[in-house]
Amino acid sequence: MPTLTEADQQDLNNKGLMLEHVEAQLETFRKGIPYTVLNRPCTVNNGITRLSAQERDAYAQHFEDVALSGRVTKFVPASGAASRMFKTLLTTLEEYQNEVSPTSLRDLLSQTKNAKALGEFFQQLDAFAFHDDLQAQLASQGITATDQQWKAVLRTLLFTPGLNYANLPKGLLKFHRYSDHVRTPIEEHIVEGCAYAKDASGTVRIHFTISPDHEQLIFEHVADIRRRVENQNVKFDITCSQQLASTDTIAVDLENRPFRDSTGALVFRPGGHGALIHNLHNLQGDIVFIKNIDNVVPQRLIDQPNLYKKALGGYLVTIQRQLFHYVQALSKDAIEEQYFHEIAAFAEHTFGMTMSEKVKSQSVRYQQNVLFKQLNRPIRVCGMVPNTGEPGGGPFWVTHQDGSHSMQIVESSQVDPQVDSQQAILHTSTHFNPVDLVCGVRDYQGQPFDLPTFSNPEAGFIARKSYQGRDLKALELPGLWNGAMAKWNTLFVEVPISTFNPVKTVLDLLRPEHQATEPLRRHNQPQHNACP
Repeated sequence: MPTLTEADQQDLNNKGLMLEHVEAQLETFRKGIPYTVLNRPCTVNNGITRLSAQERDAYAQHFEDVALSGRVTKFVPASGAASRMFKTLLTTLEEYQNEVSPTSLRDLLSQTKNAKALGEFFQQLDAFAFHDDLQAQLASQGITATDQQWKAVLRTLLFTPGLNYANLPKGLLKFHRYSDHVRTPIEEHIVEGCAYAKDASGTVRIHFTISPDHEQLIFEHVADIRRRVENQNVKFDITCSQQLASTDTIAVDLENRPFRDSTGALVFRPGGHGALIHNLHNLQGDIVFIKNIDNVVPQRLIDQPNLYKKALGGYLVTIQRQLFHYVQALSKDAIEEQYFHEIAAFAEHTFGMTMSEKVKSQSVRYQQNVLFKQLNRPIRVCGMVPNTGEPGGGPFWVTHQDGSHSMQIVESSQVDPQVDSQQAILHTSTHFNPVDLVCGVRDYQGQPFDLPTFSNPEAGFIARKSYQGRDLKALELPGLWNGAMAKWNTLFVEVPISTFNPVKTVLDLLRPEHQATEPLRRHNQPQHNACP
C-alpha cells in the first residue's frame, strides 16, 4: 500500500478501520473478484424441500413453543433511501429542469419515453396511501393538482417543501391505506411481529438497521406506533443500529490506487448491504427472522405469510436440535465409527456436505474433527419462491476450489457472462430468493457465533462510480444473504409467491396485494389495535 500520511492514519482511526483490512481491500481491487462457479440449480428434492400441508402445519405448531420461550427476534434492514422507488419520477423532473417543460400532463405523456409509467402514476394518484398527505401539502402551497401542475405535484411528493419522499427511507413512507388509518412498512413489520415473535410475557423483539440521517424521525415514528398499538397483551422491545463506519471500504482510481478527493483526503464508501452481518452479530440473538423493509402486505393478506414464517422457524429448530446433538457428540475425544458414519450421512442428506477423497483417506478421528467444523456453524432456512420473472438471487449448488459443493444464493452478477455453460445453468433456475430467512446464530452450547468469520470475502462486488466528476472503483462487501452467509449451514424450503411482495417502484404500491379493499373514510378515527 502507498505510504499513508498522518491525516490518512487519523481517518482510518476515526472509522475504526484496521490497516490490514484496507490493504486486503486494495489487493482485492488488484486481483479482481472471481466469478462463482455454478454446478447446477437447486430444485425441489435436489436442494429445495417442499413441505406438505401437514408438515407445514406441524412445523408451525411446533414453533409456537419456541416463540413463547423468548428465543425469537425480527431483524429488518431498513436503512436504504427510497430514491430508487421514484427513479422514473426523478428522471422526468431532471429531464425537463433546464428546458421549457410541457405545459400539460397530456403534452408530457406525448413526449416522454416514460409515458406508460407516468400515466399510470397520475391516473391512479388517489389510490396511493400517501395521497391525502400530498393533497394537503399542495394546498398549503396554494397549488391545485391539475394537469398543468404535474411538475409541482412531483416536486411536492419528492422534495421539500413537501413530503420529501425521495430522501426518506422506505420504512417511513405510507404504503397501505386502511379504513381509518394508513401504515408505513415499519408499522407493518411491528404488527407482523406479533404473529410469530411474541414470547410468553407478550414481548415482541424487533431490530431495525437505520441510517444516522433518519434516526430521529424513525425514533419518533416508532414511539407513535407504540402508543397506539401496545396494550396489556403485547409489549415491543424495539432496537435500532447503524451500519458501522468500520465496514466502509476504500475507493480506488482506475489504476487501483487509493482515490483522493480535491483536498487530498482518502475517499471511503459504505460497504453495502453485506456490512449488516456485523449488526446481526452485535444483536447477539438466537433465532432471528430476516426480511427486507419493503416486503410487507396489508393485514388482510398476512395470514399465509405468517403461517409459512412459523413453518420455516419450526423446520429450523427441528433440524437444529438434531444438529446440536450430533455436534455435541463430535466434540468428544472419540466416537464409535458407526455413529460417525450416521452423523456423516445426516450432514450429506441435510446440507449436501461431502468429504473429499483426501479427507476420507485420513483417520476417523481426523474426519471427526473436519465434520465437527463443518457442522458447528450458524444455520439458516431460506424461503424460496418459484421463479416468476421477478428480480433476485437464485439457489444453486456451487463448486469450490477444493472440488466440494455447497448450496448458495447466487446473484446473476456473480456468474461469468462470457461462459455459455454457466449462463445456461443460471437460466435454468426454478426458484429465486425472496429474502425471507430464519437463522440460528448460537452454537450447541448456547454461545453466539462470530458471524463475520463465516463470510466469503471473495464474494463481493466491484462497481464503477463517479465522485467530484472523476471515475473511481468502489468495493461492496459480500451481500448479506450471499457471501456474508456463504459458510453457514443452509437449507432451502419452497414457499408460495404470496409470501413475497416487495415494493421496488412506486407503481408496485398499485398492485392488488398492496391495496386495501375497504373504502377510505375521509375523517379522523382512532386507529384500531392490530395486535392480538
